[in-house]
Amino acid sequence: MKFEPKTLDFELSPYTGLTREGWLEAGIYLLEGVFRNIDDFEKPVVMPRKETEITYPHLRDPEEQQKTQRLAEVFEGLTRTFFIAAPVIHNLPDLKVCGYSMAEYYKNQVLRICTRGDELFVGAYEDQLEITGATDTFRAFQQTVETCALVICLWVCREQIWDTYTKEERDTIARFLTSYAHASTVPQNWRLFNMLDMAFLHMEGYPVQKDVMLDHAQAILDYYAGDGWYRDGHSFDYYSCWAFNVYAPIWNLWYGYENAPYFAKRFEEQSNKLMETYGDFFDRDGWTNMWGRSNIYRNAATSAFDGNLMLPGGKADPGRARRISSGSLLQFLGREDFLCQGVPTLGFYGQFTPLVQYYSCAESPFWLGKAFLCLHLPAEHPFWTARENNGTWEVLRKNQVKVTTLDGPALCFSNHEASGETILRTGKVVKDTGDRHGMWNYSKLCFNTKYPWEASPAEEVESQQYVLRDTTTGVLSRANVTFWHGEEKGVLYRRQFFGYRLETECHWMQALNLADFAVPFGIMRVDKLRLHRCPVELTLGSYGFPDNGTKVEELSCKGAKAIILKGTDSQGNQKQMAMTVYDGWEELRLVHSTGTNPDSLHSIVIAASMKRRKHYGYEPYILISQVLTRESHEEFGEEELFPIQEVVYTDEEGYGGYGPVTVRMKDGSEKTIDFEGIEGKMLL
Repeated sequence: MKFEPKTLDFELSPYTGLTREGWLEAGIYLLEGVFRNIDDFEKPVVMPRKETEITYPHLRDPEEQQKTQRLAEVFEGLTRTFFIAAPVIHNLPDLKVCGYSMAEYYKNQVLRICTRGDELFVGAYEDQLEITGATDTFRAFQQTVETCALVICLWVCREQIWDTYTKEERDTIARFLTSYAHASTVPQNWRLFNMLDMAFLHMEGYPVQKDVMLDHAQAILDYYAGDGWYRDGHSFDYYSCWAFNVYAPIWNLWYGYENAPYFAKRFEEQSNKLMETYGDFFDRDGWTNMWGRSNIYRNAATSAFDGNLMLPGGKADPGRARRISSGSLLQFLGREDFLCQGVPTLGFYGQFTPLVQYYSCAESPFWLGKAFLCLHLPAEHPFWTARENNGTWEVLRKNQVKVTTLDGPALCFSNHEASGETILRTGKVVKDTGDRHGMWNYSKLCFNTKYPWEASPAEEVESQQYVLRDTTTGVLSRANVTFWHGEEKGVLYRRQFFGYRLETECHWMQALNLADFAVPFGIMRVDKLRLHRCPVELTLGSYGFPDNGTKVEELSCKGAKAIILKGTDSQGNQKQMAMTVYDGWEELRLVHSTGTNPDSLHSIVIAASMKRRKHYGYEPYILISQVLTRESHEEFGEEELFPIQEVVYTDEEGYGGYGPVTVRMKDGSEKTIDFEGIEGKMLL
């Protein structure tokens, strides 16, 4: 059953109707789903498990590994649901759900998992080393992640839980936290977990190793790439928002402002820098884009607004922050397929195995509870009192597109007034050649808020990705590395390599130079082949289109071809997509698929294809295409489906092998694509 708020106020919240009371109702809705699965007050938060092949506990692992995984699951279930429960308890101290006092349940469970000898004790760091037989002192465990969630939640509902423990009980919890706070961690966003553990302990009067704190803090600053974004490991994704830009502000409050002012100042500046553009990362409805890893965390991406607004110098627009937070909340909780047996599915909407990572368990999706941390802001805070506004979307002119390009994290996102969608184009991507999952998460040419990425509908076709087939050997390769050049004169330049391997001399041979620019309903592509080994066949897929009864139309105009799809998503909302191909492409066809789309069981991808037939030979190099989308069945006009008036090539053959290519549009605008010079600025 989907969430339906009882308290609505469209004067204060004209876009969503949600206010503080509605958010509390949403928190209770999620807690009721959890506690329907707990039939005894003493039992931990271990939820029904639908998926068993990918998620942990991994049934094929040795028993000693499964043991520590089961402990981690108990801890994860407790702390991640606590993200929701803690702010709700803070506001409703006497709340009972399914007959259980929420304050008493979490107080009891927190103490038990930290108490040696209790059957729910999840083990200190040294216990994990003993259980697993690990001799590597650099080993890290999932429990470190959850200790950070625990201290945040204890802070949020301090008066209701932490302050009610005896001194002896607080000491027990502190000993447990200390074992992880000073232990090995992972060299990415995990360093913040240790920092917050230590900051909490310091705030509560317990000793911490300040040199370790400073080492972690300097490393976090080194991960900063600019524009408010941090690099997480190699990649850029929502961890920059729901980890770096939430945990660093909390650390400032607990420790940084008083004890490490240089770091605190930098973290605040970087949070404010993110806020300058982060609102435009979401679409007109406030929806979150499906991009990067851990997509099961969904609207946790909005928690960066709360992170900024808890800072004394936070500059986020509170009315827009709440509008986006509420819009993204309803994006998920407003769907019938969001819960399975009362628990958020392992998917983006319903259950969707292709996006699930091995480090997740049945309780992992409750990381989305970080979005509920906004409830720790008092009722009189501007986040709750300001009138909702829709920022950019309120000022865009008809058919206008606003494009934001950030070279630091290699992100380009465009807000399309015509469709209300936000389209993300990314770079600085490096994935292993066999990591299909990683390529779906990061290597798509475009990520669309209303068309979540699709897994492979066929071996030779990917949605919003090129696939290259060597027609001599039959070997397929995908673009696993994306270099970033940046935007020049309204055109975004990138390069993708197929089967890129550093250990071979030929890792750079097969590639495409990418050039694309926004049009009112989508993105126009003017890409160039950069191949050494031929003959080959190349395919390019559209977004995945939910197939719940789809009308198909094919049109042509002066050599260009288009396929238009009209239908509905699984929730009955109207959808329309068109793909048009121009120069370089030979065929346009439909690929039907089952089980590869996160919104719908059945789906369709429009696929363009071409062949390069000679090993060497001056043949067409430029590939021109576009994909358009809209959330209605209103007809696309001819100037939208076939917007190009002419393409002007430098070379007499019209193949685009050298020199600029000018694309003149029927509306009088034009774009000149010039790949010369991008070799000198290829960024990873």
